[in-house]
Amino acid sequence: MSKKIRIKDIATMAGVSEGTVDRVLHHRGEVSEKSRIAVQKILDELNYKPNIYARSLALKKQYTFAICLPAYHQGDYWEAVDKGFSLAESEFSNFHVLTKRYFYNQFEPESFKEQAKKITADAPDAVIMAPIFSEEARKWIETLQTKQIPYGFVDSMVDTNDFLCYYGQHSFQSGWIAAKLLLEHLPEKSEVLLVRMYRSQNAISNQTKNRYEGFMEYVEAHKLKNRYKFLTMLLQDSNPIGNHDTLEQVFMENLHIRAAVIFNSRAYRLAQFFQETDRTDIRLIGYDLLEKNVAFLKSGHIDYLIAQRPEQQAYLLIRDFCRKLVFGQEITQTNYIPIDILMSENIDYYLNFNE
Repeated sequence: MSKKIRIKDIATMAGVSEGTVDRVLHHRGEVSEKSRIAVQKILDELNYKPNIYARSLALKKQYTFAICLPAYHQGDYWEAVDKGFSLAESEFSNFHVLTKRYFYNQFEPESFKEQAKKITADAPDAVIMAPIFSEEARKWIETLQTKQIPYGFVDSMVDTNDFLCYYGQHSFQSGWIAAKLLLEHLPEKSEVLLVRMYRSQNAISNQTKNRYEGFMEYVEAHKLKNRYKFLTMLLQDSNPIGNHDTLEQVFMENLHIRAAVIFNSRAYRLAQFFQETDRTDIRLIGYDLLEKNVAFLKSGHIDYLIAQRPEQQAYLLIRDFCRKLVFGQEITQTNYIPIDILMSENIDYYLNFNE
């Protein structure tokens, strides 16, 4: 029915001009409230749905989405995120959508701030950011709001109200789950190693901070501080020899470590240490399906990996930005990706499954 209805027909039924119907359909120009209600009433009665894809092609407006991501090496978590953005761009390029990448050092807040300035100066149609440094991200968001540039988040989010869309893990809840997996049935008086990565200026990653807080909330809720001893340590991403020495010292001083968790994607660093030092009695949990992590999961040096579908996060974010900004459709603001719990017994099914 809707395919046979013309703008002229709607105008006649609503008692308005064709120009008024066109302005209501395309959300542009001034329309009196009385006329808008009359047109919308007819549209609802006819269940009229305009061809939004044809409309976007007819407008021929070029949209540029700036994407602010951590720089990465081959095999890193952020490579998978970037791959998802590239897939989405290839699918939506016919609707005049382009993406432009800006990469920052995920261990240097100043690097994030520099890229934020570049993006703001380039004045894109929208911004997608991975807000690892939450305080710096908040300051940038204030600028984006002033300039009325829509923005959204991937992987983690900042507690603000007017962002366009977020896709990522519920970080706090994933930390809670990590604690439950790691600590259930652990022998009493065991020592538990909590590992975080060092960042300059003592900055803390937004994602890992939330995971850590979720983990410790589980500990508090189940009154486990009297049952286990929790040891916190920092590792440096670019200093494997120093990390090895630090771990050796920690294990020499604490003889009852029976479990460990690392709140980012570097679980393989701990697993490699356990392998090299022939420690087979330590339960280890980490995050993300890096090739090295998966290899240690299969070998038994990692007990659990918590995954968060990075490619899907990125793809769906671009899709929803297009739906909202290009096609004028309503979208869901906050979208939590499933928290996938993987072990050696199910990892192959997960990796080999194609939807």
